Amino acid sequence: MEQRISLITLGVTDVQRARAFYERLGWQGQEVEETAFFQAGGIALVLWGRDKLARDCGIAEEQAGGFSGVALAHNVRSEAEVNDVLAAAERAGATVTRPAAGTFYGGYAGVFTDPDGHAWEIAHNPGFLLAENGSITIPDFSNP
Repeated sequence: MEQRISLITLGVTDVQRARAFYERLGWQGQEVEETAFFQAGGIALVLWGRDKLARDCGIAEEQAGGFSGVALAHNVRSEAEVNDVLAAAERAGATVTRPAAGTFYGGYAGVFTDPDGHAWEIAHNPGFLLAENGSITIPDFSNP
């Protein structure tokens, strides 16, 4: 697993309210499918409904320790790499909470939690191209 974070997703109770807050701070974002994306250097900050994020991570709110409301993403260049990283994480002591599978956005992803329960999504998203150094650029969703 390369040492990088591609996206930080915050589980929020109201995407519109949260997006407005970040925009008042001077950030510029865009929204698609009830999800707000903000380019933040070579990574992205994402705002998504907390309950949707927990379900997507395969974590139930009532589990011991609950869900922190934050998920980190590590984007990779292929579906095979998703499988490799999830297997390596499991060997290192992670718990796979969502096995790798196709996603609603046309990608392929799975989720593991570290020993303290922090969620990591390992994703191949063909719409988020990775630079050689691993940085991502959020596409312009208004221009399909």
